[in-house]
Amino acid sequence: MGDAHRIGVVGLGVISRAYLDTLVGHPAVRVTAVADLDASRSAAVAAELPGVRALTVEELLSSPDVDTVLNLTVPAAHAEIALGAVRHGKNVYGEKPLAADLAEAHAVLEAAAKAGVGVGCAPDTVLGTGIQTARAAVEAGSIGRPQFASAVMVTPGHERWHPHPDFYYTAGGGPLLDMGPYYLASLVHLLGPVRAVIGAGGRLRGERVIGSGARAGERIPVEVDTHVSGVLEHVGGTLTTLTTSFDGVATTAAPIEVHGDAGTLAVPDPNRFDGEVRLFELGAARWRTLPPSAGYVDGARGVGLLDFVAGDGQRAPRANGGLALHVLETMSALLRSSAEGRRIELTTSARPPVPVPLTAAQDWRGSGAG
Repeated sequence: MGDAHRIGVVGLGVISRAYLDTLVGHPAVRVTAVADLDASRSAAVAAELPGVRALTVEELLSSPDVDTVLNLTVPAAHAEIALGAVRHGKNVYGEKPLAADLAEAHAVLEAAAKAGVGVGCAPDTVLGTGIQTARAAVEAGSIGRPQFASAVMVTPGHERWHPHPDFYYTAGGGPLLDMGPYYLASLVHLLGPVRAVIGAGGRLRGERVIGSGARAGERIPVEVDTHVSGVLEHVGGTLTTLTTSFDGVATTAAPIEVHGDAGTLAVPDPNRFDGEVRLFELGAARWRTLPPSAGYVDGARGVGLLDFVAGDGQRAPRANGGLALHVLETMSALLRSSAEGRRIELTTSARPPVPVPLTAAQDWRGSGAG
């Protein structure tokens, strides 16, 4: 374990458990420290993990026993923690979005480039067999030339299950910034970067009611749009219609569909690592399910961080800061377009990451992602 890449985790909320389940005990990495604004929470987590220290946030950011900071804080704190890690010469891998706004995201990447450290960012679900198998089908020409796509995410809101959902309804939250990264990162993998957008959005309720936990029944304010729709113009000419909403109950729409001149591809939920990829070819009588042909089998939260660590010096990490910046600008442009009532051209771009070959679970879990 002496050569294992050392990880310090900042932010020990709900999602941290999924990351720790993947990372703790993996031979390629070693979790050495944890920190949270709630010191009792970090102490409790450290007590469960041999060799892991509970530190303050600043102690962790400056610790010589940390190579990469895993930033699992709320979106409004993403840039502050990332910049703190970079300032101490550490790589940073964070939950999505890269930052609460575009200016902060640019500042993070510029500071990292100047310091010579790496920046990675979720989502890593797009590296699983669901999206990667769909991407392989598109690139193999299974649907011919892509013509247009649709992406739909509809839920009644996370306050129904999350005990502390406030951040979903403040700056950096909302259905687009919360769930959009999964869909937009997938669309870049499938169809390439976005060159321009047209957006529209709104909010129908000024407050939400927490449905679970100690605060059940408490009302919280809504400060962001809870329904955002838009059209994405991809560089290659494909158009995607996107809908993200916290205002609906359910939908029968496929999470993502890609339509080509020779077939249609139904893509599974990009918030999952796996799922059924279905193809309906022109002239066929029915849909057929494609077997997994690419991606990390049985992927789990944290595989993107393993990929980030393994890619250092060998290839560009797949869940990289440049892609996260482009996704964030796309979302920011949709919100800006909605507010200004006009088409917005993007200033960033992102090359689709190197595809993930079909990688057995024991391979990426046992010796690091390759």
